[in-house]
Amino acid sequence: MLTGTVDLAATSLLNKLIHKSLVESRQNVEVLQRDPTSPLYSVKTFEELHLKPELLKGVYAMGFNRPSKIQETALPMMLAFPPQNLIAQSQSGTGKTAAFVLAMLSRVDPLKKYPQCICLSPTFELALQTGEVIEQMGMFCDGVEVVYALRGNRPAKGSNIEAQIVVGTPGTVMDWCLKLKIVNPKNICVFVLDEADVMIGVQGYAAHSVRVKRVMPATCQMLLFSATFEDTVWQFADRIVPNSNIIKLKKEEMTLENILQFYDSCEGIEQKYSALGNIYGTVTIAQAIIFCRTRKTAKWLACKMVIDSHTVELLSGELTMTERACAIQKFREGKVKVLITTNVCARGIDVEQVSIVVNFDLPVNTDGQVDFDTYLHRIGRTGRFGKKGIAISLIERCYLNMLRQIEEHFGK
Repeated sequence: MLTGTVDLAATSLLNKLIHKSLVESRQNVEVLQRDPTSPLYSVKTFEELHLKPELLKGVYAMGFNRPSKIQETALPMMLAFPPQNLIAQSQSGTGKTAAFVLAMLSRVDPLKKYPQCICLSPTFELALQTGEVIEQMGMFCDGVEVVYALRGNRPAKGSNIEAQIVVGTPGTVMDWCLKLKIVNPKNICVFVLDEADVMIGVQGYAAHSVRVKRVMPATCQMLLFSATFEDTVWQFADRIVPNSNIIKLKKEEMTLENILQFYDSCEGIEQKYSALGNIYGTVTIAQAIIFCRTRKTAKWLACKMVIDSHTVELLSGELTMTERACAIQKFREGKVKVLITTNVCARGIDVEQVSIVVNFDLPVNTDGQVDFDTYLHRIGRTGRFGKKGIAISLIERCYLNMLRQIEEHFGK
């Protein structure tokens, strides 16, 4: 997902948009759900899901009018009694974060002042975003609180955690449960793995996630969500999530039809920069995200654009957590129109005003081969919730073969 020294885990942050979904039951019954006009069509209402009144009020306050396709399909399973386990794949943008947040908020008892739900996220940024969704959707749920189990937030051993929902990264959550013993895993009723392909596919995260899961009661509801799953990860997920419902996409369905994809053939980094200037001269941009392969390139590009009087924000792994949070907030609030980043934002930066994504470099994995999953996640930062978006890749001629591989892989 990233080359060389960049941590694979840093590539994980959000995704959301579905236009067709294949629903498989344990009896191998397949129901193909399609809609010819809208990727977000839903015939159900939130009222039909029998949500708590205060939770329903929070849903509408956030601007949701009716469930998206992934919510329509997944929520009845997640809210059923007895609770059902779920492994779900959905493209970037449909509201799967909102779906598992609804599930957690529906299960917690605000009168019980101890952790009851845990959501594991691969990165600091995604954990913050998930927490924000919980706080917004639960704004009318009196007594429900969120606590962040993240690096830098280290309560003393024996501390009394009263928040009902814990959102954090695997290593820190594991420490809170097993080392500091400030979260009792026996009290957890919902366990969510967000961006589960990274959570399970990256060795260190897999070990931490499994250790946390093993100390939870057998009755704990397991929910795994992601936009992409390799076959080996599907098999592993199915093994650790017993008796699960499965929602997944066929390979050929994993493209974003509302995003126009272009490329510009360039020679060298300076010509790429010139092409970037031409893009800005011809395209009306609300906000833009520019992806670079390395921190060095991202820093060079940010400095170059600042010198040329562009207001940009740099977001990459070497920044402190405070600096990263500040950069994200500025971009989300529209104070900065351009975000330059490495794959740390390929998932998870959910800003509705993003109209264009630029691949300054194509994403490659540790073997130097094109990374199809990260490409999908990157371009999914635009075209949120069915809106039109543009993705442009600046390609040096020696990498044109990778572009052809992308076309072949997605049939687009």
